[in-house]
Amino acid sequence: MASLGQVIFWSIISIIIILAGAIAFIIGFGISAFSIPEVNVDYNASSESLRCEAPRWFPQPTVVWASQGDQGTNFSEVSNTSFELNPENVTMKVVSVLYNVTINNTYSCMIENNIAKATGDIKVTDSEIKRRSHLQLLNSKASLCLSSFVAISWVLLPLCPYLMLK
Repeated sequence: MASLGQVIFWSIISIIIILAGAIAFIIGFGISAFSIPEVNVDYNASSESLRCEAPRWFPQPTVVWASQGDQGTNFSEVSNTSFELNPENVTMKVVSVLYNVTINNTYSCMIENNIAKATGDIKVTDSEIKRRSHLQLLNSKASLCLSSFVAISWVLLPLCPYLMLK
């Protein structure tokens, strides 16, 4: 039977392991947020426009519009991007509007920071709207850190009750 001192000692060790993993996760991943954008036709605009919205990003990303039909075109002069701080005052909502779009063309809204890259694609034709989106993690250090924390926790935490009985 474990003494009260041993139980307290191994409980503290367990807490230290969890805190060390959490700290390693924050250092590796940083405080960050990212979300997949949703691209829609903006019916409120006076011309044919597309609206790209992503609810949570931190740190502030860059937004770039691209088109399959107009490769190499710089859309920065015909787009407007804003970043609105969310109620928790940490993450921001990304809203970007692309003006003067043409029908039967596929447009991509790419949102990227040092952690992730998210893309929302939309193709508008006379008869339908097709959408596709995807998210890519860019920071492999963060992924490695998270998997290491999980592995260490799975190995060490189950040993704590066993060690308490010694």
